[in-house]
Amino acid sequence: MIRLSSLALVLAAVTSSAQAVTYMLPTDGSRLVGAPLTITVPEGNIEPLEYFAAQYGQGLSNMLEANPGVDPFLPKAGTQLTIPQQVILPDTVRQGLVINVAEMRLYYYPEGGSTVEILPIGIGQAGRETPRNWVTKVERKQEAPGWTPTANTRREYAKEGKTLPAYVPPGEDNPMGLYAIYIGKLYAIHGTNANFGIGLRVSQGCIRLRKDDIKYLFDNVPVGARVQLIDQPVKATIEPDGKHWVEVHEPLSRNRAEFESDKKVPLPMTTTLRDITQGSGVDAGMASAALTRRSGMPVPISAEPGNPGHL
Repeated sequence: MIRLSSLALVLAAVTSSAQAVTYMLPTDGSRLVGAPLTITVPEGNIEPLEYFAAQYGQGLSNMLEANPGVDPFLPKAGTQLTIPQQVILPDTVRQGLVINVAEMRLYYYPEGGSTVEILPIGIGQAGRETPRNWVTKVERKQEAPGWTPTANTRREYAKEGKTLPAYVPPGEDNPMGLYAIYIGKLYAIHGTNANFGIGLRVSQGCIRLRKDDIKYLFDNVPVGARVQLIDQPVKATIEPDGKHWVEVHEPLSRNRAEFESDKKVPLPMTTTLRDITQGSGVDAGMASAALTRRSGMPVPISAEPGNPGHL
């Protein structure tokens, strides 16, 4: 995963381990962690955008949101890439695993600790949704899981002219990877044999992670740990200094037709969105631009003194 030795001076609030990036939790009530980073695609580049996403602990969707117009298959040498390593922590309990399907990130809060691990994930396809707005727990863990695809999954493969066996044994070619963490009765957080799917809607409803990331969670998350799945495309915070920030992601499509459309999915009118569009202290133009742009990165939207800034 990420090696931060060369970034230590840039990301003072971030430390690294062999598997994951660790963000220190703010102690002053802040929900803003990390810092954005800009890198340059090297000369002679032959790597896709997914390569840079993996190097810096991001999903492909995170990189696409932060870098519109960049060729995902072969970014041009000399291109400046924004690495969205600054985030607003979800507005929920900081315990166990918090999975925000809208931003395709998993937050792990070690018990009794002062840190959070933020890992990119792949989620369910349109029509094969990863659950949302659900609180459950880790039921069990399995090293080297086998995979028994459902009848519906086998039929979907058959439509594409592919034959899927009734059982896929453990191993590198197994779509579940080498480790699985089972949550609830029907779903799992597991590895993958196709890293390009991290940050995309490609699974049958389960949650995928890169090899090092699932190994880290498998080794550290205990059975019985709390798991919460949320759907928050818009996160906002008023920081201790009174400044307003918002982080906007593309909301998940609600059906296949919407998923395949070129039109943007409307942002859900949540309490958070109402606070942004109707609350005081927000610059109307900056908020509108952030809600339209949907960069997936925290953006300051505070009104200047003397300007109420209502939308």
